[in-house]
Amino acid sequence: MIVDVYPTTYDSCKKLLSGNARSSFHGAGRLLWLSLSVLLCGFPVLAQSPPLLILHVVESGPVGAPGAETPAGAQQPDERLPGSISGTIIDQTGTAVVGARVRLTREDQSPNQEVTTGDDGQFSFANIAPGPFHLTITSEGFSTQSSSGILHSGEVCIVPQIALVIATSITEVKVELSPIEMAQEQIKEQEKQRVLGIFPNFYVSYVLNAAPLTSKQKFELALKTTVDPVRFVTVGAIAGVEQATNRFSGYGQGAQGYAKRYGASYADFVTNAFIGGAILPSLLKQDPRYFYKGSGSGRSRALYAIANAVICKGDNGRWQPNYSEILGSLAAGGISNLYYPASDRNGPALTFENALIGIGASAAINVLQEFVLRKFTPNVPHYAPTTP
Repeated sequence: MIVDVYPTTYDSCKKLLSGNARSSFHGAGRLLWLSLSVLLCGFPVLAQSPPLLILHVVESGPVGAPGAETPAGAQQPDERLPGSISGTIIDQTGTAVVGARVRLTREDQSPNQEVTTGDDGQFSFANIAPGPFHLTITSEGFSTQSSSGILHSGEVCIVPQIALVIATSITEVKVELSPIEMAQEQIKEQEKQRVLGIFPNFYVSYVLNAAPLTSKQKFELALKTTVDPVRFVTVGAIAGVEQATNRFSGYGQGAQGYAKRYGASYADFVTNAFIGGAILPSLLKQDPRYFYKGSGSGRSRALYAIANAVICKGDNGRWQPNYSEILGSLAAGGISNLYYPASDRNGPALTFENALIGIGASAAINVLQEFVLRKFTPNVPHYAPTTP
């Protein structure tokens, strides 16, 4: 409250208030002082002439007093004004990055915001509450970058230029062989298998789930077996025994008889190898190899070996009757009648009988493969046994 006092008649009051033609008194304390001054100066002259006091009262109050008004536009001490965050995204050459995604995250629970850079590479976030902030910048072909800072009340924050780095391209090249290439590699391993390091053992696979052979690979394996040098020596030994025992007497003796026996024995082997190991397996899509089991009880392995004389694995990986070997034996027996002496040619009954004998011989060889021959075969691939 402002009180203006104008004394007009009383000298003592004039003296008391000289130089204060217009005094401002604030608050209750100054009003009390005014009252005392009026009492002291006014009462002695009341009988003569009443004093004339003009009081002009204006409502006011000290800054910070209760009920005081704050001038319009003045900032409250604890008021937090929003600000803005902007910046520019460039690449390593200094060129503006267009369309980069800039994500704004806050430590408080306010929602995240995201904008994209314009043609000049600039971005901007408006009306952002003051406090810590974090920017994450992503763009295709570039590594993710980040920037952090603190936005003050009412601040226009311009972050330093953010340069994106070209992302390092990590290409994982997984080289996988095709089934044909895998089969070819496995055949190369098989062709190293020799019992005692001498006798070829090419038709045994120590990979139970080996890749199926193509027709070309089946013929190549048959050819590799029939032209192996050891095979010629073996056939020569068989022909020598036959001549010594005068078997197939129709061939006679001497060099001519030996050559005939040698040719007939080699022809038997070739017809069996190509008909039962290449031609029919290609037509019937069957695998001519024996697949080593190598695990389980002795009984299960023995039964598996015997069964493989009459069953085989198809090119589709499924087990099926071994038509290739059975029909191959019958076909080879029938063809042998073309070059054996008439007295030693097989009739139909003998041909079937020999086919059955051949099946029994295959079962016996398979048992040897499962339990014996592997131990005497160097260069065997060390694959983990697999249960069929």
